[in-house]
Amino acid sequence: MQPITTPRLVIAAALGSLLGTAVPAHAQLEEVIVTAQKREQGLLDVPISVATLSGENFTPLFEGGADVRALSARVPGLYIESSNGRVAPRFYIRGLGNIDFDLAASQPVSVVMDEVVKENVVLKSFPLFDIKQVEVLRGPQGSLFGRNTTAGIVKFDSNLPTYETEGYARVDVGTLGTTNFEGAIGGGLGEKVAGRIAVFSQNREDFIDNDFTGESDATGGFNENAVKGWLLFDPTDSLSILAGAHYRDLDGTSALFRANIFDPGSNDLNQNYDRETVYFDEGDNNPQEYENTGYSLQLDYDFGGVTLTSITAYEEADGYSLGDIDGGFGAVYLPYMGPGFIPFNSQTQDSADVEQFTQEVRLANNGGATFNWQVGAFYFDSTLDVETNPFFAPATTVTHDNTSWAVFGQGDYALTDALTLTAGLRYTDDDKDFTAPGYDEEASDEQVSGDIALSYAFTDSSLAWIKGGSGFRAPTIQGRDVAFGSPPSIADSETITSIEVGYKAQLASSLRYNAALFYYEVEDMQFTAVGGTSNSIQLINADTGIGMGVELDVEWSPTENLVLTFGASYADTEIDDDTLRVGGCGSGACTITNPVDADGFVLIDGNPFPNAPETTFNFTLSYTQPINAENELFFFTDWAYQGETQIFLYEAKEFVTDDQYEGGLRMGWRRIDLGLEVALFGRNITDEENVQGAIDFNNLTGFTNEPRVYGMSIGIQF
Repeated sequence: MQPITTPRLVIAAALGSLLGTAVPAHAQLEEVIVTAQKREQGLLDVPISVATLSGENFTPLFEGGADVRALSARVPGLYIESSNGRVAPRFYIRGLGNIDFDLAASQPVSVVMDEVVKENVVLKSFPLFDIKQVEVLRGPQGSLFGRNTTAGIVKFDSNLPTYETEGYARVDVGTLGTTNFEGAIGGGLGEKVAGRIAVFSQNREDFIDNDFTGESDATGGFNENAVKGWLLFDPTDSLSILAGAHYRDLDGTSALFRANIFDPGSNDLNQNYDRETVYFDEGDNNPQEYENTGYSLQLDYDFGGVTLTSITAYEEADGYSLGDIDGGFGAVYLPYMGPGFIPFNSQTQDSADVEQFTQEVRLANNGGATFNWQVGAFYFDSTLDVETNPFFAPATTVTHDNTSWAVFGQGDYALTDALTLTAGLRYTDDDKDFTAPGYDEEASDEQVSGDIALSYAFTDSSLAWIKGGSGFRAPTIQGRDVAFGSPPSIADSETITSIEVGYKAQLASSLRYNAALFYYEVEDMQFTAVGGTSNSIQLINADTGIGMGVELDVEWSPTENLVLTFGASYADTEIDDDTLRVGGCGSGACTITNPVDADGFVLIDGNPFPNAPETTFNFTLSYTQPINAENELFFFTDWAYQGETQIFLYEAKEFVTDDQYEGGLRMGWRRIDLGLEVALFGRNITDEENVQGAIDFNNLTGFTNEPRVYGMSIGIQF
């Protein structure tokens, strides 16, 4: 593993030089508005641990061709990974997530895009462009958002139409044949109608050689195109209608699995690993194709002090990923194998066809009163067909049907000018049906969840709070193993109780921070045992999962031209179940450090949760140097660090990562009055080779992060 001194030296040097030349005048941090409680509020008024990303702290993350995983560790406590390339990302908050790689996997982190929940993992991967703000709500959100939010919510809000003409365009050109284009234009289309349309194209050429076939530039590229549009109609002062539509087309590369890139007993990348080389004899160089279309309609009617909101949405997506799962060439079909020992070949193609319909209706007062309230109802219906083709057996299609409905309410009451009580409840009914050749399974549950918080405003710009919350993840049916001759598995609902204590404030208009301590217990915690000898997926329930930790977000502008942000999190997680045991690595090549019973199963009591980084840190520095009233130079750097992270449920020396980081850099010139910007950029500027995940069933296979990309960006905003 690389030492962590490099980014620290870079950051320290940059900070020292810039502080030495900065103008000694304090800046004014802009107020941050969030919708964490489904109404617009100042960040400092919400008794929730919320972090936001926008503007300069958000856009540069994607200049090198990155997808949603670029947000990992950019917010304290947030981690994102995927073994399915640019689709099916897996989100984790405060250590809670799900390592299940199947396209039917459920997650305890909910993703909400433009007020619409995206339940399926494919829907969660829609590309991020023309985004106004990202909000990360940490901890269970049981009352307003409901099931499957036991860890929290990642909320994306697009720029919506206004009646003034505005827009932007940006082109990024970088190494590895990377090109990005993003642009939007919007404005009034009449006295009562406004619109906005945004387009996105992100591309990379194939740059990785397949040394087994001898093909140069065989894989690694992608072409992703998307568009979204909005139409706003305000027929009266009381009624507002917002219609939206979006489309995505992806033709790219799924995860690139690489055989035996660890030596037994070590998690360091060995001589078998070469970032620009694979050794695939199957999988057609791991292609991936997906399409996604969605529509939404939001109506807001103001009755005078009370507003009725209706949000109707429909989503559909379909596509496939094909992969050489063993990451090399095996011994069954050939007289030789490599790299390293690969006892047999394995390739798999997984396809998904998903449809989702949601309807939410809520009634809320318009705020500003001693007692503010909202009540509502929510309906969800989805159908998912997943086809798995292992090629040594006929392809199998399984169908997941999920229907859920809920009613909810929340209110906050000002006990005094400074003291406020906030409480909410939600009743949810969830039903799942699973069908496959020879199987017809059902799982259902109904739960009451909610939260209660007491907050105290010491001043207009500071808030302390204590919050108790509960939530649940609905029962899950996992049927991928039907394709391999095994029955489906079912996990009961998991329920969480959580408490957090926090304080947030803005001081002297130039320093804003948020700190929170948390503790939670998850009963019947859902885990997924993946891999092993058969590379299977089995759902299990642990008696209890326990987590505790701390989060800190800081934004500081010590001078008019300098802004720094810093974030840190620590999460101590533990599985509490002295009878729970799972299969170990199927290859037998890994070095398991947990106790193993007489039947060869691994006891995992006391282990941390899988893919739960113990620590994360992030840092940004933004500096501008005015030339005159119209021109300025700028410098921006960002860094993210991820501490020790166990990949699987069991502990093994090979399948743990530590001290991983990535940094970005951009610098350039702005013409302020014209909205013109020209910049040089770099992503993963130190070219770190970070392990992102592993496959354990027939060798020491792993997959890694994206390589360094640098280039030029030209943009205009009007």
